[in-house]
Amino acid sequence: MKRSIQSKKEAWLHAVRLRTLPLALASIFAGSFLAQWQESFRWEVLLLASFTTIFLQILSNLANDYGDSIHGADSSERKGPIRAVQSGLISLQEMKRAMVLFGALSLVTGILLIYIALPDWNYFLGFLGLGLAAIWAAIRYTSGKNPYGYAGLGDIFVFLFFGIVGVTGTYFLHALEAKPFILLIAFSLGCFSTAVLNINNIRDIDSDRLAGKLSIPVRIGRMNAIRYHWALVLLGNVSLLYFVLLNQTYTPLLAFLMLPWMIQISQGIQSATTAAETDPFLKKMALSTLIWTLLFGFGLIL
Repeated sequence: MKRSIQSKKEAWLHAVRLRTLPLALASIFAGSFLAQWQESFRWEVLLLASFTTIFLQILSNLANDYGDSIHGADSSERKGPIRAVQSGLISLQEMKRAMVLFGALSLVTGILLIYIALPDWNYFLGFLGLGLAAIWAAIRYTSGKNPYGYAGLGDIFVFLFFGIVGVTGTYFLHALEAKPFILLIAFSLGCFSTAVLNINNIRDIDSDRLAGKLSIPVRIGRMNAIRYHWALVLLGNVSLLYFVLLNQTYTPLLAFLMLPWMIQISQGIQSATTAAETDPFLKKMALSTLIWTLLFGFGLIL
């Protein structure tokens, strides 16, 4: 786990947090695989939705770096990886300008996406509202006067935007219709994405407690947070099983190949005793979620 940054370029790469981007794409890919299965797939939707999601994720990462610096979670007591603003190589004003840039990029690509995908202005305005809500959620996680991440509400927003909204919204943009069974895969992605955030919060539990950031692990304690993680992994995979049984299509069970790795990750978190030991599992859980999605999709369209 890196505890020092040597150059401004490295600081910006650290602020962007490339390792979080695979997780951001998982819900887009899942919705697109489902659309392909229903013979409604459109390449322009996949590409524009992917760009919009990546820009939103980077915006969220930059806002998180900015907000935690303002509110004290990135103090000298923090045991997680050093942040860009915390390193002193990027000023708060520079970070704010970067946030404006990626907020604008996500807005432009998002508007282009829904303009191309949706034939009806009522749908357009509805999705525009969702897009603006996503930008607000990305910024206000740790930024602003009353950031919801400091109240322990981050898990709810991650579950909604990385799971329910991400998967069902992408599917709708492809197919222009909603089907109830899509929610089962959206639920799976919501659980796995929330598990990634939970690992991050388990790692930072001590510094978050000192800063008054009431994340779920701070509220319920480390051991209960680990049980919470196990529950998220289990429920996400059970939801896939329900999807398969409901639709009588069994090849998506290919995604279960990731279950042993997810179990190994969960065991690793349970065994870890320091932030440095916990940190690598964040990247592994994000990557396992993306691979789970790809295996599900390949199985689905076989």
